[in-house]
Amino acid sequence: MRVLLLADIHANWAALEAIKEPFDACIVLGDLVDYGLEPSRCIQWVRQKATHAVRGNHDHGVAQFVKVQGRNGFKYLTGVTRQVTQERITTEERRFLGALPVTKRVAVDNVKFLLVHATPRDPLDEYSIPDVAFWSRRLANVDAQVICVGHTHHPYILEVGDKLVINPGSVGQPRDGDPRACYAIIENQRVELKRIEYPVEDTVTSVLESNLPEPAKGLLVEVFRTGGLAKPDSGILNIDTPTPLA
Repeated sequence: MRVLLLADIHANWAALEAIKEPFDACIVLGDLVDYGLEPSRCIQWVRQKATHAVRGNHDHGVAQFVKVQGRNGFKYLTGVTRQVTQERITTEERRFLGALPVTKRVAVDNVKFLLVHATPRDPLDEYSIPDVAFWSRRLANVDAQVICVGHTHHPYILEVGDKLVINPGSVGQPRDGDPRACYAIIENQRVELKRIEYPVEDTVTSVLESNLPEPAKGLLVEVFRTGGLAKPDSGILNIDTPTPLA
């Protein structure tokens, strides 16, 4: 079976549409919305194409009408784009986001998979790092051979004892310095992290033509074009940068 593994689409339709991989099953690890400005098209794609999907923290925030206030970095961008997200999705689409499970167990070719947006300990919000010690503590009682996670926007594959952790990175807003859409293919018990060019300027145009505040437009254009934001000492606080957690 050929599995397409996606995470963190973030309403970037141009990036999602550019992925033309054939697949037998599609797994989506949450965060369909916020940051990008085409949430409805991305939600509909997932509803039609995904075999399995779980809820991300941004999906949860939109579904529950959580307001975010931040003065810098991604927290600021979440707050200003969430209002646009709410305006551009239907009640049915909002309910779909809220109905997504926070964790899901599935079998792929007789292999047990655990799907979660963040970590098994904190499915929505905990940031993970590609560190064996970090993951050993979180997988001690997990009955699965493959654990698929997103949330960090940084791709990695990590062996932890007899388990495998896969983070496919972000489709819609990579933050590892490479702006290309990122995803993974799982086939014949092999995993490949892949990157693909997409028409970034289409996404940029949707931002520039929106009614977002000018500072937000500038930050979004930067991250879409460069795959990240300026360092904290430049006056922009990169709130969502993964940090080691105990």
